[in-house]
Amino acid sequence: MNEHSDDFQVDLTNCDREPIHLLGAIQPIGFLVALSSDWMVQCVSANISEYFDAAPDGVIGENAQELFSGEAIHALRNRLALLRGPDDVERLFAIPLVENGQPFDVAIHMIDGTIVVEGEPARERDHGDAMSTVRGMIGRLDKTEDVESFYREGARQVRALTGFDRVMIYQFDEDGSGEVVAEAAKSGIGSFLGMHYPASDIPKQARELYQRNLLRMIVDVSANTVAIVPQKNAEGKPLDLSLSVLRAVSPIHIEYLKNMGVTASMSISLIVDGKFWGLIACHHYSGPRCPAFERRAVCELFAQMFAMRIESRQRQEMVDYERRARDVSDHLLGSVASDESLLNDPQWLSQILTSAIPADGVGVFINGNQALSGHTPDAKQFEAIVRMLNTTARGKVYATDHIASLVPDAVDHADTAAGLLAIPISRTPRDYVVLFREERIRSVRWGGDPHKPVSYGPNGARLTPRESFAEWKELVEGKSAPFTPSETRVAETLRATLIEVVLRLADEANQERKAANDRQELLIAELNHRVRNILSLIRGLIRQAKPTEETSIEDFVAQIDGRVHALARAHNQITDDHWGPAPLKGLIDAEVAAFLVHQKDRLTTSGPNVLLKPQAYSTMALVIHELVTNSAKYGSLSDSGCVEVDWRIDNNGDLVIDWQEKEGPVVVKPSRQGFGTTIIEHSVPYDLGGSSDLNYRKEGFWACFRIPARHLSVDEERKMEPVPEAAVISDEGHKLREPVVDDIFKDKTLLLVEDSLIISLDAEDIVMRLGADRVVTEGTVAGALATLEREEIDFALLDINLGDQNSYPVADELEKRGTPFVFATGYGEQAQLPDKHCDRLVLQKPYTIASVSKRVSEWLNR
Repeated sequence: MNEHSDDFQVDLTNCDREPIHLLGAIQPIGFLVALSSDWMVQCVSANISEYFDAAPDGVIGENAQELFSGEAIHALRNRLALLRGPDDVERLFAIPLVENGQPFDVAIHMIDGTIVVEGEPARERDHGDAMSTVRGMIGRLDKTEDVESFYREGARQVRALTGFDRVMIYQFDEDGSGEVVAEAAKSGIGSFLGMHYPASDIPKQARELYQRNLLRMIVDVSANTVAIVPQKNAEGKPLDLSLSVLRAVSPIHIEYLKNMGVTASMSISLIVDGKFWGLIACHHYSGPRCPAFERRAVCELFAQMFAMRIESRQRQEMVDYERRARDVSDHLLGSVASDESLLNDPQWLSQILTSAIPADGVGVFINGNQALSGHTPDAKQFEAIVRMLNTTARGKVYATDHIASLVPDAVDHADTAAGLLAIPISRTPRDYVVLFREERIRSVRWGGDPHKPVSYGPNGARLTPRESFAEWKELVEGKSAPFTPSETRVAETLRATLIEVVLRLADEANQERKAANDRQELLIAELNHRVRNILSLIRGLIRQAKPTEETSIEDFVAQIDGRVHALARAHNQITDDHWGPAPLKGLIDAEVAAFLVHQKDRLTTSGPNVLLKPQAYSTMALVIHELVTNSAKYGSLSDSGCVEVDWRIDNNGDLVIDWQEKEGPVVVKPSRQGFGTTIIEHSVPYDLGGSSDLNYRKEGFWACFRIPARHLSVDEERKMEPVPEAAVISDEGHKLREPVVDDIFKDKTLLLVEDSLIISLDAEDIVMRLGADRVVTEGTVAGALATLEREEIDFALLDINLGDQNSYPVADELEKRGTPFVFATGYGEQAQLPDKHCDRLVLQKPYTIASVSKRVSEWLNR
């Protein structure tokens, strides 16, 4: 700071270069002696002879005993031993430093291995015990109800204690600028309350000293300073006066005070939560002012207690905020747990979050989706803000009262959203809940124009500070009310809760996906298993029932068709309740309805409502099918006889089924055992682990089957519904029933919609046998609709399920044209039709000539 070129641009930041702790002088109200660690005098203030019988040149390099008495040195050593930190200063009051000499108030500290002793003549003590004084002052503070009155009472207490014309409580903002938040002043000197001062008014190195040396006093801004001799030690270094209580003042600061009309000042640092929170600033205008050393010590102690009370109030405020944050967090967790969609509802989030952090609007950005509520930017502006937020530190709450400093285009929406607090709730991708605040246009009162340029002044190459401290007003636009540190901390708490909610939802979603995948894999495996079993079973039926020389191809096909249909009917019944147990009586009724018309009243059943599990049901379907068809062809049901089927649960819980034929032709045991007989005799023992007992008695065939209890499910409450006759028709049954209507499709052109080639070929054969003149087959919806555009169709048979499509659009078009049609499905009774087609006929697969003939003819003639 001592050298400048002519083109050097001067502004207030140049003050940061001045070594104000190395000025080499003290104020003239006392003396200074610097001692080595072995108590040898290194340097003294030039006015030492005013207080001791010694000249500076006579004591440099001498032992401290040349200046101080042995008793004084002993007291100083004891105080020195009490120092606990590098910035500690100990004090002694009214201590004689020479025998029979005047008493001094003394401060002692160590810095860079040097012992620094400072003293000033003691004054008469008139304020009583210091601790009692501070206790009374703090007691009055604690009675204040709000923060404004708390600050005001603090200023009033210090002014009463020191007598300064003006005492101010000065609080720093985040940017280092300050505001006078409280003031106690004598009348007639105006008010600085509410005024702001730029950060440059207190240079960086001055702020550092304020945090090390809490009390700073200037007795007279016009007084001449007293030099320290020698200016430098043997190593060429000046004495560090950072902790000195008498340190001289920078000429720049002296001029600053003179510009304000101040003749004396005192400032006490307020350190809150380890940070330089502000100052208690004291100004005097009517000449020098020097409160007694001990009174200054009382002020310093009071300031420390005052700072602790500020910290306590802030902590209490934080406790209140945290309590509200916990309430909000509990509400969030509880609500989202029952309805996860709330996380995407900005209106609900706004109501919840703004109860803890005041805001005018809320924006939510999750997985690229956004939602806005209240006073916020529009969607496009919000996206731009989110992109810029992604450039900030990840995983941290970000707050600003000036969005335009982050996104320049934000000036366009400053009236609705000027400030924001962003709560990140994920890391990749970045998701946010953003609180917005409206613009708060306000007038800031400055103590002089903070933007006014400065020039060289009377201090030569030194800087002249602002000369005018007249009130200067600045209109602040484009900014919101700032988010406080307490609100930011609450946001951190809410962030943790929101992340917990998001992670829990994600975890639940992952678990649901995993469970769904597991279920799907299990379903696929089960389906694969069942399909393979069915294919193997049908293959076995075909191979084992291979025709003999006496059997025609037609009879062979009829036998296979009957057995496959028996399995299909059983499968329909056990899948009606999602692959669950089905009633034994329903199985018997289905076979009777399929193969017996005139004889059906001659087969009677009796027994409890027993349900067979799927494996047993499929096995017994084949057994009952063979018993019914054999009886209808060769046994009691072939003429005027009857059959009694009874079942019961024995003492072991097993199901015992008796089949008794009566009054039929004389029974002769077959000389050759066919495949049907093998099914009857061996299926239950082999497949179910039970037993079969067959007896070819002359008066009638008799069979007894025992099915183990593990295959049963007894349900006395379940009603035994009769099986609809139309659902169980088969080609084999047709030979024993009324004739097929062979001409129901005579001379008609049919549209067959079926996505399986083999099934479509079989269906084509059936409808051609029923008189159709021409069949058009399509396997897709698009193909079927195209056919309707170019062909005249008389009737349509639509498979409901076509891969990943269904045939309902085709049905809609047919209905519009007035073309008759029926549906077909392999899903049994589980097929769900749209309301507009709910009365439409549904044929069950596999197709048979008998079922198509009977059901379609009935439907057409209804």
